[in-house]
Amino acid sequence: MSRIGNIVKVPDLRNKVLFTIAMLVLYRVGSFLPVPGVDQNAVRAIGDQARDGGVLAYLQLFSGPALTQFSLFALGIMPYITSSIIMQILTVVIPKLQEWQQQGAVGQRKITQWTRYLTIGISVLQATGFTFLFANGGGGLTGSNNISLVTEFTPLRVVLIVTTLTAGSALLMWMGELITNRGIGNGMSLIIMCSVVSTMPAAFSAVYAAENGTVKLAIFLAFFIALLVFIVFMEQGQRRIPVQFAKRVVGRKQYAGQSTYIPLKVNQAGVIPIIFASAVLNLPVLLSQVLPAEGWGATVSSFINDNLVNTVNPLYLVFLALLIVGFTYFYTAISFDPAQQADNLRKQGGFIPGIRPGPQTETYLSKVLNRITLPGAIFIAILAVIPTILISVLVGGGNNNVAFSIGGTSLLIAVGVALETMKQIDSQLMMRNYEGFLTSK
Repeated sequence: MSRIGNIVKVPDLRNKVLFTIAMLVLYRVGSFLPVPGVDQNAVRAIGDQARDGGVLAYLQLFSGPALTQFSLFALGIMPYITSSIIMQILTVVIPKLQEWQQQGAVGQRKITQWTRYLTIGISVLQATGFTFLFANGGGGLTGSNNISLVTEFTPLRVVLIVTTLTAGSALLMWMGELITNRGIGNGMSLIIMCSVVSTMPAAFSAVYAAENGTVKLAIFLAFFIALLVFIVFMEQGQRRIPVQFAKRVVGRKQYAGQSTYIPLKVNQAGVIPIIFASAVLNLPVLLSQVLPAEGWGATVSSFINDNLVNTVNPLYLVFLALLIVGFTYFYTAISFDPAQQADNLRKQGGFIPGIRPGPQTETYLSKVLNRITLPGAIFIAILAVIPTILISVLVGGGNNNVAFSIGGTSLLIAVGVALETMKQIDSQLMMRNYEGFLTSK
């Protein structure tokens, strides 16, 4: 409580924290504002069907219940995340984007602006797709074709719904940027964390409602706490590569050599591999809805429904773990470029003790990165698979949505965002000679 009091003592930090909380409250209010032209009775029916999991449970991970409620923020922050990932991947293959990235703050503003444009485009596509899907009861998302959410399916009504959902996504993107600039922490990450945390109470209630719920809830709480400790341990783990800078002469002044380090996190890719892997595995489920109803189409659809729709199926879990490991290496290679890092060190007059600058440094960094990426990939795969198995044993396979709500993916997002936010608060307190949450006496 004394450390919380430290936040109150600093007016600037107190205002930032209060502004962040106010914006998150507005986000939660917007998650319950209905989109015009949608039958709310049908929305409740779709929400009941969505509790069985599947694609809709995966999509709800980043928007909370707002998607099944078809509210103003139904798209959530997912369009912005998708556009950011696309821009980050395109930076590797498009020379112009690489040039912008090397221009510092000016280039970053250009990339951010194009990310916003791409977000609006993706929002329009997703809003149109969801409007047509939910107009037919969710189709491949819920497996129901007898519930229509749109009362009057006319072109004007579709334009109204798509415009409202797109505006909600743009508003949410703006709110996230406001939190980043005027609040505390990363706004987009905090919005995702808010969506994830909002679904946890209902998931715990589902565990408690099962047979022998008190015992099962106690078992799961113990596992939940152990998983939290494990995630914090792995998220904080890093390999520090020492770097030495040579003496420099600038004008008439001579600067002594400095020692620092390059921090390589064990989990360099974060939660992105789980997002990629889940999206890839859910794509065949959506495509199976357009396959022929007879012949080879029926055979393929039956295989997909038996193995990929059920998130507890062993084949699904094996595919998920292998895809997570592969995407971890893929995204780590994109987010950290050993060649660029080695070139930057050479230009700044830095070197790794015992390693020659240039190609040798690049080879060394690649070797170390590949070695620490493997335990990070296995860690993420365990987070995605083990909680799902435990929840299926405690709750049963009839409520797969619980696995998304309090599974490893949700915890990894919540813990990672919480740690980063606490680090920012700590840095603000330390600047003013106050003791922070993560510091010890």
